[in-house]
Amino acid sequence: MVIRREGMVRYFSDSVPARFALLTSVYPFIFAPLFVPAPAYMFVSLRHFQIERRMELVRVVSHNTHKRMVSCLQGHIGADAEKRHSVPRLYTGNGQKKLPLTALSQAMVEGGNQLGEDSLIGKMMEVCGEAENRLASELMQHELQIEKDVLDPLSQLAEVDIPNILKQRKQLAKLVLDYDSARARWLQATKSIISGTNTHSLTAKADLLKEEVDEAMNKVELCKDQLAADMYSFFSKEGDYARYFVMLLEAQADYHRKSLTLLESVLPTIQAQQDSWTEKPAFGTGLDEHLKRCGREIALPLEACVMMLLETGMKEEGLFRIAAGASKLKKLKAALDCSTSQLQEFYSDPHAVAGALKSYLRELPEPLMNYQLYDEWIQASRQGSQPYHWK
Repeated sequence: MVIRREGMVRYFSDSVPARFALLTSVYPFIFAPLFVPAPAYMFVSLRHFQIERRMELVRVVSHNTHKRMVSCLQGHIGADAEKRHSVPRLYTGNGQKKLPLTALSQAMVEGGNQLGEDSLIGKMMEVCGEAENRLASELMQHELQIEKDVLDPLSQLAEVDIPNILKQRKQLAKLVLDYDSARARWLQATKSIISGTNTHSLTAKADLLKEEVDEAMNKVELCKDQLAADMYSFFSKEGDYARYFVMLLEAQADYHRKSLTLLESVLPTIQAQQDSWTEKPAFGTGLDEHLKRCGREIALPLEACVMMLLETGMKEEGLFRIAAGASKLKKLKAALDCSTSQLQEFYSDPHAVAGALKSYLRELPEPLMNYQLYDEWIQASRQGSQPYHWK
């Protein structure tokens, strides 16, 4: 006996009971599925599995990157510009973190005001404080841009978009199980028709179960189509997701360019203040620089030491041979460095004055008889007792 339905052929042995053969002939739409393999739509394609695995990896790495990127932010994530920048404390009572540059700027400005305009440090701290405040503003704008263009999209991708697609995969698995359960009940009902006596009642029940199977199959198909569409959409947008990291580097480059421009605009001002300050050490400073800064023709240490020696030390034995006390010499050098006029206490110690004079000459970056005259000094030393005419 041969039963044909929709191109499918099933062969039965002659030992099949006549009643079963009759039922399968009368109700082929019921009994044919008993011999049809499980439908292919119960399984997700290999391509879908590959995309699903890629999605899970993207979710994990996006989550980890987002977490590390948040830890790099100096401001509190999600805070607006005012909360990030205006409060000069690192932490407020609610534990929200503020920009450290803002606190540094506030401390510098306050310190500069306390020292006043008479102090070079005070002037420098005030200028630096204003610069740090502007840098804090640039950093605040940079972090807000990073949050908007990179962090929020990454969070949306890792915590919302991909999990929603993966939930559909789980939903599809559940619908397939529901379909299997409905199909198993339907198959059991069709088998009962063979051995049952109330064929009409059993057939009606089988028809109802067949409708449940069809409905479950439709749900599976709809979910599978939606899942496939979302997976393919994700796969096609991978270039857009990769763009987030390009935007990160672009934002960082823009922030550093703006910061560099700001610093370069401040440096000439602060350098000019530094150069115009006359109170600088004399020891270890070039003679030309020292004379130009002080507006003198003779270096202060030379003039002061020579004047003191002429007054009190010309008759001192071993004036430049005998070393002075280290503490006394250090104190005199410090006094000369700060251009103080309180030198009376050193008149009684000509050895300290002579030591300071020798120390000043030794510490000059260029010898007093400068390098330009070196060749002439060598030539003069070779003349011996012969007279030498300077060029």
